[in-house]
Amino acid sequence: MNSKLKYSELIKAEAKRLGFLSCGISKAEFLEEEAPRLENWLNKNMNGEMGYMQNHFDKRLDPTKLVDGAKSVVSLLLNYYPEEEQTENTFKISKYAYGHDYHHVIKSKLKELQEYISEEIGEVGGRAFVDSAPVLDKAWAAKSGLGWIGKHSNLLTQQVGSFYFIAELIIDLELDYDSPVTDHCGSCTACIDSCPTEAIVEPYVVDGSKCISYFTIELKNEIPTSVKGQFDDWVFGCDVCQDVCPWNRFSKPHKEPLFNPHPELLSMTKKDWEEITEDVFRKIFQKSAVKRTKYSGLKRNIKFLD
Repeated sequence: MNSKLKYSELIKAEAKRLGFLSCGISKAEFLEEEAPRLENWLNKNMNGEMGYMQNHFDKRLDPTKLVDGAKSVVSLLLNYYPEEEQTENTFKISKYAYGHDYHHVIKSKLKELQEYISEEIGEVGGRAFVDSAPVLDKAWAAKSGLGWIGKHSNLLTQQVGSFYFIAELIIDLELDYDSPVTDHCGSCTACIDSCPTEAIVEPYVVDGSKCISYFTIELKNEIPTSVKGQFDDWVFGCDVCQDVCPWNRFSKPHKEPLFNPHPELLSMTKKDWEEITEDVFRKIFQKSAVKRTKYSGLKRNIKFLD
């Protein structure tokens, strides 16, 4: 067995041991297909007030500009599909925010993986990324054969659907590279038909500035009245396009204790949400990604649904 294949298999086995759903590897090179797509999306202002999306255009498309001497992008998926969901007829938050903030959970796993690589293979330079830098996670995961980009622009995998986080290690080690898989969306348009704000403007194109996740998390100003009545009870993020996707019939509950929800979260009624105090907010969401919207942002979102 050649060393590239041997090292790739070592990394994939350790990723599995650390609890990652899957691991795929691709060559660190310029993302040629993504470049015009990203440029077009930005030119149409589909990033809304997410100004950071316009920064570091070159770095987003070329990992060698992020990591000196980068040779490989190791993409990893971590399942967050919950065992139990919120009660019916309540204000909803995205499933990914039920438990501890994924940035911290994944960062520590990536650190372990990096340490393992150094111990087993030798001095390997590189950086770990979890939503923390201009990296096109979904494009790299697709290039690494972990799934295909669905019509809702999320990564989809036949065996497990799409309820997972994507992270990567960009390293200066040459490895054995995986091949992309084919698209299995077929003629299905469930996600497009179900999007409450019609943010999926055409297959594979999401206007970020129309998405409920954008309004409830990224937007710092008041939510425009033009979308009033369209939020379907979502107060932080939105899972509609994933919930209706047929491939998510295959989602299985995660095994990561840190992603388990705060016990009080699942039983909260609309009244509980409406009356939430800053103390309760801090207690329930102390370690959750919901903190991103802050107490004032959550109150704004809840008020908007009145």
